Amino acid sequence: MSSRALPKVVVLMGGPSAEREVSLVSGRECAAALRGEGFEVIEVDAGPDVAQRLAEAKPDVVFNALHGRWGEDGCIQGMLEWLRLPYTHSGVLASSLAIDKEKTKETYRAAGLPVADSFLASKAEVVAAHLMTPPYVVKPYNEGSSVGVYLVNEAANTPPQLSDDMPETVMVEAFIPGRELTCTVMGDRALGVTEVITDGWYDYDAKYTAGGSRHICPADTPAQITDACMAYALRAHRALGCRGVSRTDFRWDDAKGLDGLILLETNTQPGMTPTSLSPEHAALHDMSFGQFCAWMVEDASCDR
Repeated sequence: MSSRALPKVVVLMGGPSAEREVSLVSGRECAAALRGEGFEVIEVDAGPDVAQRLAEAKPDVVFNALHGRWGEDGCIQGMLEWLRLPYTHSGVLASSLAIDKEKTKETYRAAGLPVADSFLASKAEVVAAHLMTPPYVVKPYNEGSSVGVYLVNEAANTPPQLSDDMPETVMVEAFIPGRELTCTVMGDRALGVTEVITDGWYDYDAKYTAGGSRHICPADTPAQITDACMAYALRAHRALGCRGVSRTDFRWDDAKGLDGLILLETNTQPGMTPTSLSPEHAALHDMSFGQFCAWMVEDASCDR
């Protein structure tokens, strides 16, 4: 990072992934917050000319507000390493591991963390017959934000009919009943636990539409569960090799106590929108949204 007190920051946003619109909102929010903290900020919508745009902008730091493939899977991180531009969030390896839900689960298992039963299958196999006794979930193995998630209910007589834009290989995962919990890690500490309450499935609209979900922060859970979520999230962050800020999502079947707590995934670039969860966790520690973004800029580096 530059020795200047307030480095010039490029906020990368948008991009070509299925999460483009959310990334644009995240990027604009972060850019505004950083300007409020006194940073010089340039907003860049990441397209095919992104390397040229970065060369022209000559930033001291790149704030990565991209979500999904190309921005969260190690691709943009590799380019930033090549260009030797310090950047926020996780590096190449952690990003590529965390975006791949099967590789994430392999890493969790190796670290002794609890996961739901699952396997990869072809799209053709999934639509032909039930590959798992319902209820179960079908989802892309390399997207985030609940993009393309199908919940197959217990009473379903037929397998799900997947949309044409679903990938040829998908994950089939046992449905875990219970409550939706999530925990943010910042650096080397877990910040807090939120319970997310929705009228139905916590899907893309519930995550990013105002009023689509209700957040109880901190979560009203027993101390044992809160402590376990925070410990598990920190272990997941370290096992995957994450840097900066990450957020790990859980399902908790409260009828089973601690045995009902299951890790779903770790987001290496959590949403930074008005309805996002990680800024709420930062606020538990009296950190404003602007201060949260500024911390990420100060944490930025190469070789992540």
